[in-house]
Amino acid sequence: MKKILATIFFATIVQWNMCHAEPFLLDSIPNDSITSIFNNSSSTINAILDSASKEISNAPITQLAPVYDFLSTRKILWAAIVLILAYIGIKIGIRLLTYFAEKSTYYRFTIKGLIPLFRILSWTFAITFVIVGIFAPAITTVIAFSASIGVAVGFAAQDILKNVFGGIMIIFDQPFKVGDKIEIGNYYGEVIEIGLRSTRIVTADDSMVSVPNAEVMNSSVSNSNTGEPNCQVVAEFFLPMDIDTEKVRRIAIEGAQVSRFVFLDKPIAVLFFQEIKDRKSYLKMRLKAYVMDIRYEFAFKSDMTELVLQELLKEGIIKKADFA
Repeated sequence: MKKILATIFFATIVQWNMCHAEPFLLDSIPNDSITSIFNNSSSTINAILDSASKEISNAPITQLAPVYDFLSTRKILWAAIVLILAYIGIKIGIRLLTYFAEKSTYYRFTIKGLIPLFRILSWTFAITFVIVGIFAPAITTVIAFSASIGVAVGFAAQDILKNVFGGIMIIFDQPFKVGDKIEIGNYYGEVIEIGLRSTRIVTADDSMVSVPNAEVMNSSVSNSNTGEPNCQVVAEFFLPMDIDTEKVRRIAIEGAQVSRFVFLDKPIAVLFFQEIKDRKSYLKMRLKAYVMDIRYEFAFKSDMTELVLQELLKEGIIKKADFA
């Protein structure tokens, strides 16, 4: 605790010297007092701090003017105008990028992946212009304010800062992009926005879920398509144990091939597993195929299920009584 007080004391002197016309000099403190500070003499520390606080409290208010003289009404007005224009410009830019992204399925993920980076770079440029070009504070003022605000923000907004750093890491590390289908915890859906505070996804039932970026960084994320427009879709069927697997496999592959949503450049696979359900043994078939656009994922799964079941019933391989 004594060492902390000593550190605060010298930090106070440094900030005082940067912000005042009449500096508080270390030469005015006896050498034996300085030595006693590092020897953890609490009485000497208290005496010096009391002396310094009295001198600071008695200082004329005009000495603090250099810290605030750059905050004029005109500069604040111009800063507000620049930030408002930046906000409008960023919104227009994002809408244009989204518009061109939706024009092409192939380039949709590439263009939408640029949106978070565009947003960060635009706000960085706007804020830098406001600070350097409009307020133009002295370097000593920047250091003084940075030290004070940094400590305050560090304690008051730890969760926000975690989310902000998490958002920056997501943008540059790219475990997923805008437009990808991901699963985080109990939520699965399409990523529609990667912000500095949270990542937003739209689920299958058209609900938008906002997940804090800090939680995303500390969780396992499953990515269905990894920047590609197509992804694998799996349809499952429970069949009797005595079926002809080769015939069923042919029907399943044909059912996937005739679907209007299928992506034929990737293979179609049919797998069989034995599974016990409700104390009965079944043959579980997993039909794996790729959809041409991830937005048709569930429509493709429904289409495959419907086509295969209709053909199996038509061929007499399964009966309606099997589902009773």
